[in-house]
Amino acid sequence: MTEQRQEEPREEPQEERQGAAGGAPAPEALARAWDALVATARRTVADGLVVGTSGNVSVRVGNTVLVTPSGVAYDDLGPADAVGVDLDGRRLLGELTPTSELPMHLEIYRATTAGAVVHTHAVHATAVSTLVPELPPVHYMTSALGGPVRVAPYALYGTDELAAHMLRALRDRTACLLQNHGTVAYGDTLAQAYDRTAQLEWMCRLWLTAVSVPGRTPTLLSPDQLDEVTEKLKGYGQRK
Repeated sequence: MTEQRQEEPREEPQEERQGAAGGAPAPEALARAWDALVATARRTVADGLVVGTSGNVSVRVGNTVLVTPSGVAYDDLGPADAVGVDLDGRRLLGELTPTSELPMHLEIYRATTAGAVVHTHAVHATAVSTLVPELPPVHYMTSALGGPVRVAPYALYGTDELAAHMLRALRDRTACLLQNHGTVAYGDTLAQAYDRTAQLEWMCRLWLTAVSVPGRTPTLLSPDQLDEVTEKLKGYGQRK
């Protein structure tokens, strides 16, 4: 995956994105969230996580879920193309058809406190999804995703069956692999969901590289070692 240095899309504070008292979000908040969503979707292409119109991105603003439309190149999306639905999939905003993977996005929002979801067809992660039932814990960043990343069994894209498989694979996790398909990751913000997606693809590439060495087997981290990392990560970063 080629490293890209791009300006991060500006995201609104959690309380502003959710709207006053959980009510209908202000048009300005929706517009800002849509701009950030489009920037994130374009980044998935620039970073090689998707090709063409594959993959999709969503962000929750109050009870409105903004989501990329089906079959439209991200570079062609503008402010007038915003698509929004409620948690039951009923259209609230826009004329374009939502992504075919809408059931997956909505299942995550209904089951978690996610603020954003990113789905990609990342090459290394998709390759791993065809080989093992879960990504072996080859790196300590496994803990940042809640533990060893599971692979959801294959089901036809865009179906409730796929969404159900995905939700089971996400139990106590913030990302999973979709067998013969790709990745799903969620977070409080678009930036966090995207970062988890990129971390997952990197770990899959790392594992594939390690297991490709003839006659050698990569060492893996134990559950106790992962628990130790989980505790340490709680204090990671800057206090503001």
